[in-house]
Amino acid sequence: MATPADPLEIPDAALLSAAASGDIERVAIALAAGARVEARDTHGRSALLLAVIGDHLAVARLLVDRGANPNAVDHRLETPWLTTGVTGSVEMLEILLPAGPDMTIKNRYGGVAIIPASERGHIEYVHRVATAGIDVDHVNDLGWTALLEAVILGDGSDTYQEILRILLDAGADRELADREGVTALQHAQRFGYHDLVAVLLS
Repeated sequence: MATPADPLEIPDAALLSAAASGDIERVAIALAAGARVEARDTHGRSALLLAVIGDHLAVARLLVDRGANPNAVDHRLETPWLTTGVTGSVEMLEILLPAGPDMTIKNRYGGVAIIPASERGHIEYVHRVATAGIDVDHVNDLGWTALLEAVILGDGSDTYQEILRILLDAGADRELADREGVTALQHAQRFGYHDLVAVLLS
């Protein structure tokens, strides 16, 4: 004889599917049917994390209004808040801020949200999150700050020049070195990123 299904299983699955696709009507229906706002998929991802990954703003707003946790950690140590640093969505950042995200929470590389944002060249995001109280000098497990990562993993273009200016204006310490004792300036010089060198020397 088949075991009766958990009465929350179907609404939870419906919520997660709808959040991932950005279907706010289906999200609302699933919640009304009893779906748990903190339901998780097989990878430990919450509905809010799935909405953030897809940059589904209306869905994320509804879930935050229903109390969704911006710090819910999945199996890869990602959270809705940390993922905004990857996507660079300032709009999503603004939706999550009222929910009180933990800006000290770390991803699987030991970094906070501003580090992947700096690496990926998300100018507007870096500017906004730097004013939101995040530690611009946080050091990840590789021994890199946002400033170092922007130089080492960036391409020296105008985008990364602006990222450096934003970080420095926010108080980033240009003298912080990596584990080998190499500073952002020295990395820029080694790569031949003359424009970045100029910014770091300004």
